[in-house]
Amino acid sequence: MGSVRYRTDILGETIHHVYLAVLLDRFAVYALLYIKGMIMTPIRRVFLNLCVLGASALSLVAISNSASAATAEDLNKDAAQALQTLYRTNPTAENISKQAKAVLVFPKIIKAGLVFGGSYGEGVLNEGSKVMGYYNSVSASFGWQAGAESYGYVVFLMNDKAMSYLKKSEGWEIGVGPTVVVMNEGAAKNFSSTTLKDDAYAFIFDQQGLMASLSLEGTKITRIKR
Repeated sequence: MGSVRYRTDILGETIHHVYLAVLLDRFAVYALLYIKGMIMTPIRRVFLNLCVLGASALSLVAISNSASAATAEDLNKDAAQALQTLYRTNPTAENISKQAKAVLVFPKIIKAGLVFGGSYGEGVLNEGSKVMGYYNSVSASFGWQAGAESYGYVVFLMNDKAMSYLKKSEGWEIGVGPTVVVMNEGAAKNFSSTTLKDDAYAFIFDQQGLMASLSLEGTKITRIKR
């Protein structure tokens, strides 16, 4: 997001770690090509599973190292700027915020991978003007994908059910528990704040606006210390 302040040291680490993640994924591709067409004996099957798990884990470590915020103050400022950017470009989001119990803001998520990929970012939970805690957002994926991208997302928690689940669970996996509706451009334009019925509403966005191609399904949100 153009208005969000990013630290130069974090950007430098981002390039290094994303490159590492791509190299790890390329190694996994070569391993898969080597095994493809061969008889999958139990030993080879175990080896393949270890390659999958190892490459996925190392990719996520590389991404998480590059997306971590330095301090709580930095994260608070980035989250506030990201939220204001969303409100300026999408009035529906601001209307929903007026009825929300709390707002979970992830100003910068880094997603990278080739075959085994993942995403990581850190965010802030706000209740009104008060910061109530810090959370990370983690997801892993398998499939043909290439490169890296950065985006942000905001989740508006509309009721006590969503609030309680987030605070009491050891990790909220989107798709399990409270209902989360991900808003796209079409839905946002035709949305009325008088018909809010779901537990939470999410907006995924970058510099160009809302991102319709991304999903939060399977993303895990967990409380962290800052």
